[in-house]
Amino acid sequence: MKLYKSYMFRGKDPAVDELRTIVEDHFGERVKYKHLREIEANGGPTTGATAGWFFGATKRPQSATLEAAGRALGYKRAWVPVGKNSK
Repeated sequence: MKLYKSYMFRGKDPAVDELRTIVEDHFGERVKYKHLREIEANGGPTTGATAGWFFGATKRPQSATLEAAGRALGYKRAWVPVGKNSK
């Protein structure tokens, strides 16, 4: 697996934690399986996929499935400038 100097992490992809925060803010409580079922019902990835991110061993979910989960909750990702290369 190729490692990128500009995007490094040891455990799970930081995007999982960002999405966890969105789910918790959206539902007003810690992530539960009923929330994952609702994400799936609204067009997001399967409950099994999201459970793997939040409670399982999945460390690097695909960008498309992260995006689908966020959109099922009414969010979309955006690129924002960061660090020394931003203008």
